Amino acid sequence: QVQLVESGGGLVQAGGSLRLSCAASGTIFSITVMDWYRQAPGKQRELVASITSGGSTNYEDSVKGRFTISRDNAKNTLYLQLNSLKPEDTAVYYCKFGTMRRGTWNEYWGQGTQVTVSS
Repeated sequence: QVQLVESGGGLVQAGGSLRLSCAASGTIFSITVMDWYRQAPGKQRELVASITSGGSTNYEDSVKGRFTISRDNAKNTLYLQLNSLKPEDTAVYYCKFGTMRRGTWNEYWGQGTQVTVSS
């Protein structure tokens, strides 16, 4: 069973930076899109950033210009660079890989990594 393992979360002051990583424990074929989500206490999980197999990226409005999503296809690893962090960025961050193989859509989720931004 392939698992996604996240790392890089932590406590940082406002204005600081973090880099999140999400690595697959095994080989995942036919990855179509890789996403980062976040969920703050008492709020619904929201999509933060996405990157397709072709390299196209998309960002939630509040993180545009501050966060950068990237991927290493050879390593099946996803990254999220978080700059100019704000207290409202505090949340558990989750990665997700979406695959389409032989007409079947599958999703793999990470366990989440806590990001806490102090004011």
